Amino acid sequence: MKTVDVIIPTYKPDISVFRLIDDLERQSVRPEHIIIMNTEEKYWTDLITSSKENPQDKYDNIIVKHVTKAEFDHGETRNQGVLLSDADCFLMMTQDAFPKDKMLISSLIKALDDDVAAAYARQYPKTDCNLAERYSRKFNYPNEPMKKTQKDVEKLGIKTYFCSNVCAMYRRDIYNEIGGFTHKTIFNEDMVYAGNACQRGYAICYVPEAGVIHSHNYSCAQQFHRNFDLGVSQTDHPEVFGGISSESEGKKMVVQTIQHFRHIGKAYMIPHYIIMCGCRFVGYKLGRNYKKLPKGFVRACSLNKEYWN
Repeated sequence: MKTVDVIIPTYKPDISVFRLIDDLERQSVRPEHIIIMNTEEKYWTDLITSSKENPQDKYDNIIVKHVTKAEFDHGETRNQGVLLSDADCFLMMTQDAFPKDKMLISSLIKALDDDVAAAYARQYPKTDCNLAERYSRKFNYPNEPMKKTQKDVEKLGIKTYFCSNVCAMYRRDIYNEIGGFTHKTIFNEDMVYAGNACQRGYAICYVPEAGVIHSHNYSCAQQFHRNFDLGVSQTDHPEVFGGISSESEGKKMVVQTIQHFRHIGKAYMIPHYIIMCGCRFVGYKLGRNYKKLPKGFVRACSLNKEYWN
């Protein structure tokens, strides 16, 4: 049986992070270590003080490493977490994703066959998830499993490289060969990695039987900032995203979501949804062209403002 560590970057964690750790400890395959890459030590200390809990007292396999906000990077901080691990595989998660059952880790391990570099889980919406976000989960995370290689680019486009560090497991040997996650990135480190893996002849697997509960109800402004950073990441990595359009996939989701609203008798939600999509599109297009924009404007548009320091 392959050994597995879990790596979770955290920032301003609340008590739910300790519940996530409890869930992971109860998995049918228990991780060798759970590595917390926490940004700003004071927030972790405050949580332990206010909750009167400390997972390092409760479990024997918890590693906590602190970085400053200035040091945090979506790619490099995860790389630092991998350096603390000697497991055969490692599971990247975010602090707001929770295993749907006890089979999450075992289901992802099974998918890591000979040529599979990474396997990612299905995301289920939270109970408070809005209808648009709930439908996007069905669009991006269908019932059918999928194994994607470079040969699928013509058919799937940018979706070939889709992989989400909300919950994705990686093989260490292939990770070492590729050189890990990109060492400085604003966002999208998971898709950049997946693209590099596919271009080297490896596959990325979507494993729907591995599930996590994770969703957000983003505002129009938040969608703008997130998609700006998405556009920046694609511009910064032409070796992965050059010549591949992501807009056709986005248009398909918009059309299907609007049809869904009409089908369920919620057509009144369409105007707000169109405005939301407009914010996404404008943010993305500005991000794709950020090199032509004034630096102050770029920073104002970005979600990850520390990246520009």
